[in-house]
Amino acid sequence: MITKISDKNIMNKKVLVAMSGGVDSSIAAYLLLKDGYDVVGVTMCLGVKSDNIYESKCCGMSAIEDAKKVARHLNIPHYVLDFSREMEEFVIRNFVSRYSIAMTPNPCVECNKHLKFKKLMDYARQMGFFYLATGHYAAISEENNNFFLKRPKDAKKDQTYFLYCVKKEYLKNILFPLADYTKNEVREIAEKNNIPVAFKAESQDVCFIPDGTSYKDFVIARTGAAIEGDIVDLNGKILGRHKGIINYTLGQRTGLGISAGTPIYVVKIDHETNVVIVGGKESLYSKELVAGSLNFLVDNFPMEVFAKIRYGSKSARASVFIEEDNARARVVFDEPQLSITPGQSIVFYDGDKVVGGGIIEKFFPTK
Repeated sequence: MITKISDKNIMNKKVLVAMSGGVDSSIAAYLLLKDGYDVVGVTMCLGVKSDNIYESKCCGMSAIEDAKKVARHLNIPHYVLDFSREMEEFVIRNFVSRYSIAMTPNPCVECNKHLKFKKLMDYARQMGFFYLATGHYAAISEENNNFFLKRPKDAKKDQTYFLYCVKKEYLKNILFPLADYTKNEVREIAEKNNIPVAFKAESQDVCFIPDGTSYKDFVIARTGAAIEGDIVDLNGKILGRHKGIINYTLGQRTGLGISAGTPIYVVKIDHETNVVIVGGKESLYSKELVAGSLNFLVDNFPMEVFAKIRYGSKSARASVFIEEDNARARVVFDEPQLSITPGQSIVFYDGDKVVGGGIIEKFFPTK
């Protein structure tokens, strides 16, 4: 739900809208403008350069041009900020280093944490904007002058999983104009109002990896992390050779080059010994994990929550035990979860509210 200007001091009407050149952020700007806000668009240039220069698929030159077209159509100012250095420092290096130690990072979480809702938020404040708005499918509610991150109307597009890392104190200055809309409704608004990107397709890939390049090749090109090693069973028996741990993921069944008579899966990857461990599917289930890099979005964190271990998974009931220094949390699920993956985020919900989250560091197999 968009905070109405009439509900706030008239001086709080200035909003900086992060425009990626896609339909969602474009309609976010349109809705705010329609509601009477003083809207300015900004695009973060995240273009990445290496030995072979290429363009980031998100917020590269073509995306910037699309955002400019929308801004002209809406008759609002539009600016471009070069965040390529921050993209490299906080997102890409994290992506590469995590994969190199057999973890599976989520670059969208890191981008939101360090770029959109830190660097860009700080810029907005410095330039006199009270609000920063994005085209995320999420909601913010106010209760007794406390602000909460909540699930949006469109459950299928819910992006709160990627937003748990936003600092609690920022919530009062964030607007999510698409909170009460479905994706189909957003498309309809774009078509009806002749928004230039109304029919633009969504990008599904990691934005900084060039088309035609796999994430494995991207990491290997930067690290050389493709050293062969042993594939072993749970008892340590050598069953074969792997082509570098970067080429394997937890739960992987195909491409192992092993004939075991029964289905086997990657159940653990030990980067210190350069060993890939395989076993039956039962070894992929776990009821307990440890998470770090915690962020809390409520003052009174509930012990009983619903937790998501990846974006596409369903929420599952769990108990959370937080260390005294708030550095880590032990999470115990009511029911075993399949393929809990170190490096991925775990996000905690209390009803529709996001109460916090963290990065999965390790899990404990049930068998």
